[in-house]
Amino acid sequence: MSRLAQTEGLTDIQREILSTVRDFVDKEILPVATELEHRDEYPTAIVEGLKELGVFGLMIPEEYGGLGESLLTYALCVEEIARGWMSVSGIINTHFIVAYMLKQHGTEEQKEYFLPKMALGEIRGAFSMSEPGLGSDVSAITSKAARDGDEYVLNGQKMWLTNGGTATLVAVLCRTGEAQEGVAPHKAMTTFLVEKEPGFGEVRPGLTIPGKIEKMGYKGVDTTELIMDGLRIPADRVLGGTPNRGFYQMMDGVEVGRVNVAARGCGVARRAFELGVAYAQQRHTFGKPIAQHQAIQFKLAEMGTKVEAAHAMMVNAARKKDSGARNDLEAGMAKYLASEYCKEVVEDAFRIHGGYGFSKEYEIERLYREAPMLLIGEGTAEIQKMIIGRRLLEEYRTQD
Repeated sequence: MSRLAQTEGLTDIQREILSTVRDFVDKEILPVATELEHRDEYPTAIVEGLKELGVFGLMIPEEYGGLGESLLTYALCVEEIARGWMSVSGIINTHFIVAYMLKQHGTEEQKEYFLPKMALGEIRGAFSMSEPGLGSDVSAITSKAARDGDEYVLNGQKMWLTNGGTATLVAVLCRTGEAQEGVAPHKAMTTFLVEKEPGFGEVRPGLTIPGKIEKMGYKGVDTTELIMDGLRIPADRVLGGTPNRGFYQMMDGVEVGRVNVAARGCGVARRAFELGVAYAQQRHTFGKPIAQHQAIQFKLAEMGTKVEAAHAMMVNAARKKDSGARNDLEAGMAKYLASEYCKEVVEDAFRIHGGYGFSKEYEIERLYREAPMLLIGEGTAEIQKMIIGRRLLEEYRTQD
């Protein structure tokens, strides 16, 4: 086991779960990850294995067939899975966010219908907030939903759906009211629970999932658009049963998603450190392993410290959320630090590998293309800084 990124105060059950996931990563993910990634192939066998382990229901309450574990347990599992292959953790992440939103905000009927199937991985979730011209300005979404009797009619285009093709349930944010003077735009948004068939093309009347978006990294997992053209959704598929609460529901989901992205950054950084420290002891220059050169030791020292610091901040953010306290400050800090440090640790490991790091035969090449996604997923570094800065001003506001 790695000396780095250890977590104090875990229960025996948490340690057993993590040990099981770690063994699965070492035996079932790491040996095939790079090959599958180069082929941009969906990891079907890996996903089936994780379903058998119960990972898809890790945070779903026991009364709905899940394991009822904490955000911390989930985040630590994600860290281990991302260490094996970040794309696999992405497949789980959007599913987890939708399940979390249902658990926190769904009606009892919605929970009873969706959560048991989600716990088994029979229903797989994705969530859809972003749009082609939107960027980070969620309040400016243009997709609309209009009430028509017992249904809503949805129209618009969404972008950057992780699991857009493979998911069978998508939480979609739409505008359900016109802009009014004095009323904040985000108070007229609603989250809809949209069921669909897996695959591409027209997956239900009025709903089209075009083919996969080609990406520089984060391969294997499908990233898509979503096009709604007269899509009819029953009114009982409004998340929570009451319209115009969608923005707050989505932000709650994104908040735990940021802890997840921080965990992914920790996992990828730890793997990059493992590759770098191993290669530094194997590669010889000037008659000795490069690990014995002071310049490389300094680099390893910086890398290890960043891995440890990011992990500690991620754990703190998860525990704060589990306590029931507001954690947007901690989640923003964790996501910001872990993603930036991940990029830096991966680049340093890449440099340690020298010319071999540029070869597709070496795993670090894959990590080098994967790390940048974490800089923008669940909010860019700039968005995190805005959140952090505003929250710090709230905490440290001086008296006028």
